[in-house]
Amino acid sequence: MNKQAEAFRTLHLSRPPGDPLVLPGPWDAASARVLADAGFPALATPSAGVAASLGYEDGQTPADEMFAAVARIARAVDVPVSADVEGGYGLAPKELVERLGEAGVVGCNLEDSEGGALKDPRRHADWLGEVCELAAGQIFVNARVDTFVCGVADPEAAVERAAAYVAAGADCVYPIGAPVGVLPLLRAGIEGPLNMHGTVDDGGPSPAELGARGATRVTFGPGLQLRTAQALRDDLAAGLLMR
Repeated sequence: MNKQAEAFRTLHLSRPPGDPLVLPGPWDAASARVLADAGFPALATPSAGVAASLGYEDGQTPADEMFAAVARIARAVDVPVSADVEGGYGLAPKELVERLGEAGVVGCNLEDSEGGALKDPRRHADWLGEVCELAAGQIFVNARVDTFVCGVADPEAAVERAAAYVAAGADCVYPIGAPVGVLPLLRAGIEGPLNMHGTVDDGGPSPAELGARGATRVTFGPGLQLRTAQALRDDLAAGLLMR
């Protein structure tokens, strides 16, 4: 295990309640440097934010461009970087792990839905197990559980999928879109690190609140990229370039 991979794994382990690992999401090398300089110990790229920076809609980025983008981000900073690589772009496990390693990242998100529909959990667990075996501790695999975003509100459905992915070797699970109120139920039913989605907007639960309910780590998707783009729109509307 290389030093960055080991450091990233250690950041997830034995965290005290209320102190989740906060992983902000850079969308390019410049934003990554700002976040690393701010003192965050690791970063997690959002596929939607990277897609926007490359001129694509979420889910439409070609694999080559996504891997090139996350490689630029990883090269730009000295802290560990995890990459959201969506559903793996149809790559075989061996090629996927190799390309993640070539990009210089030490973690990845992998979705269990495609085109808005959930994948068969057994087949996905089998595929995920191959990825985890080949990653051999070099890539920290965060298995996204898409039940809530696919309209399945029952927390038990998320717990069942999470259990299958943990059994297959996933290092962390991410029930994206889960309501904050069900987080204690998820925590009680899921072994190992648990990722929850945080918000950069006022009024949402803070990372500390999510941690107190059981989150091990908090990521923000494209929240920072969207907020930055809106700040630019607001400045332009206020006549920034006309002064």
